Amino acid sequence: MEKIRLQKIIAESGLCSRRKAEELIQQGKVKVNGHTAHIGDGATQRDIVTVDGERIRIAKKREKYYIMLNKPRGYVTTMSDELDRRCVTELLEDFPERVYPIGRLDRNSEGLLLFTNDGKFANDIMHPSRHVSKTYRVTVRPGVSDEQLVQLSEGVVIDGRKTLPATVNVLTQEQGRAVLQIVIREGRNRQIRKMCEAVGLEVARLKRTAIGPIRLGMLKPGTYRELTAEELRAIRSAIGDKI
Repeated sequence: MEKIRLQKIIAESGLCSRRKAEELIQQGKVKVNGHTAHIGDGATQRDIVTVDGERIRIAKKREKYYIMLNKPRGYVTTMSDELDRRCVTELLEDFPERVYPIGRLDRNSEGLLLFTNDGKFANDIMHPSRHVSKTYRVTVRPGVSDEQLVQLSEGVVIDGRKTLPATVNVLTQEQGRAVLQIVIREGRNRQIRKMCEAVGLEVARLKRTAIGPIRLGMLKPGTYRELTAEELRAIRSAIGDKI
């Protein structure tokens, strides 16, 4: 049975924070099966952990969940909102476990949003060094020129820093509008909208269709499902997670 770090056990019991738990361990106030514990020690559910003589309940290992949601426009990507706007978590109210969004989509954007209760998985996807690709279908006005396509592809300066090169393809072009597919490998705030604005394009519609190898597919707006085992293996491979 895998051991869990004592400071994690104590923090998850609700007694105190992990940092405070480490202090209690250093002060010799934590014991495992009657023996004084040290920093780095762990315990399983079979062990008896006490703090100042009081037994600590060791929580069962939580099952991890990995969810994809098709976010509709009009929802904010937060757990709650002080302005009483609709939150994406409302769309997962019937899910049995609390899960958290990985990254975000702004209120007027739609499409693929991932949720999990696996903190390491979320951090790996969002970490800049992973360069996990994100694919968007972007409707712009009043149309797009070759020069603008080159600028978007090579990178533009937003918020004082140049964006990484992107892959940009024209899906359709007609009078007054164009539909682009843009693939980026970083996750800066409102990046696609700011990139388009920097080259003189107005974004009329923005939909994320993929994160790495995970594709939105035919999932209906406002609905969700768990990732398949194959999808989970693919995204773990993309972020270099060997587990």
